Parts: sequence; C-alpha cells; structure tokens
Amino acid sequence: MKLSHGRAVGLMLLVTLLWSTAGVVTRQLEQARSFEVTFWRSFFTVLTLLVLLPVFKGRAVFARMQHGGAALWLSGLCWCGMFTFFMLALTLTTVANVLVTMALVPLFTALSTRIFLGHQIAPRTWAAIVVAGCGIAYMYGTHLAEGFSVIGTLVALGVPISGAANWTITQHSHAQGKNVDLIPAVLVGGVLSSLLTLPLAWPLQGSGHDVWLLAGLGVFQLAIPCVLAVVCTQALAAPEIALLGLLEVIFGILLAWLGAGEVPGQNVLVGGALVIGALVANELVAWRQRA
Repeated sequence: MKLSHGRAVGLMLLVTLLWSTAGVVTRQLEQARSFEVTFWRSFFTVLTLLVLLPVFKGRAVFARMQHGGAALWLSGLCWCGMFTFFMLALTLTTVANVLVTMALVPLFTALSTRIFLGHQIAPRTWAAIVVAGCGIAYMYGTHLAEGFSVIGTLVALGVPISGAANWTITQHSHAQGKNVDLIPAVLVGGVLSSLLTLPLAWPLQGSGHDVWLLAGLGVFQLAIPCVLAVVCTQALAAPEIALLGLLEVIFGILLAWLGAGEVPGQNVLVGGALVIGALVANELVAWRQRA
C-alpha cells in the first residue's frame, strides 16, 4: 500500500484517534477488571492480526516468523509489556495520567540508546528530558501530596520503559544488519500478554457487554491502527510520526472528559503541557535539522 504524504498524515490522524479510545471505552465496562481487561483486548488483537497479517505481509509471513531471531521475540516481549502495563494502569489511575506518562517513550528511548548502544544525546534532547521530568514530577507530586497511591504511577511507567526497550532492541538489530518486522512482533506480544494474564484473570467475570467492548478495543484500538501506522512509515519521517503520535494524548484526554466525565485536574494540565511541549519542541528541532 503506497500513500502520498498528505494521505499518510491523514491516516496517522485516524490512527491516533483510534489509539486514544482505550481510556473512554474502559470506563464503560460493567464487571471486567484488571487482568481480565488486558486479557480480552490482547486476545482479540491476536485474532485480528491472524487475519490481517497474511493480507498485508503475504501467506508466508508465519513461516518467516520462525526465522525472526531473538530480536523478534524480545520485541514481542516488549509489546507484551506495553499491552499489559497500559491496560492495568487504566484500571488504577486516570486516563490523563496514563497517556501523559506513556508519552515519555521518545525520551526514555533516547536515554536507553545512550546507555546500551552508546548513541549521543543532543543538548536539545537533554533539555527536553529535564523539562518533561519536571512536568511528570509536578503532575504526580501534587497527587502524592494528597495521599495518591503510587501503584498506578509505577504501572504506567512500565509502558514507556517497555517501549524504550523495544525501540532500542529494534535499533540494535538494524545496526547488526537484521530488520525486525514490527507487526509480527505485535502478534507475539499479544499472544504473550494473553497467556500471561489469563491465569491471573481466571475466573473470567466480564459480562457480554464488557467482552464486546474489549473485542472492539482489540480490533479497532490496537490491531488495525498498529498495521496502519506501519504503512504510514513508508511516507512519513520518524519525527513526523512521533509528533503526530502525541495527538493520542490530547484525543484520549478529551474523549475521557467528554465520554466518561473524567475531568483532568490542573496538575495534569500543567504537567502534561510541560511534557508535550518538551517533546514537540525536541522533535520540531530535530525535523528542521534533518531537513
């Protein structure tokens, strides 16, 4: 599938909108909680990818996965972490807190590649890391002063940590002349997440209403947009995708506000503005320098 630049931008806007629906949909659940929420979403993601992968990658995609090497399976493990931590965090803290924390993936990736791969970090990125860190500290520091539980925060931090590990593994693999196919890695992550959370979710208590909602998340919030995002990488540069991906935070907070009455507090708005502003400034400068 070949896209023009304009159509790729439009498609990425749709992708971020689909990604952002997880929070508001989770707030509509009746009985499913915690690990069961994660299990059903991952399970339906796997079913969807088993159909989509042969369409986008050809029928031989599953045979090629057998030769993906350690990088494919390590990437799948990281996807598993992102899937699991993200949905668990949504059951423990607000949608806004989870999304703003998740937006730290680019900065965590910069730190990870510096530590493990020896990549240099530009001064602008160090500045962005400091500003974003201040935003996170302000956002959660206000909660902690009010007796806020740290569990939701720690679980949410598992998302950018897993994401940073994933991109570091991918970059290392590319440097070694081996390419990691990200969509099969997503499938591996979904399978691992399902197998990990099913015993913890048993006995399943979600109503039929809950299962339908979580099936929708697996299909339309995760599997389809992940495939479309990879298609967009053919026409968009990495900084463009990073910038457009940040819209998930804005869309997600707005949807949770409008659809679930989850009004973001001042601490989230101020801290989130610092995080997003630092990321946008960092990516814009990088984009101009590359241009």
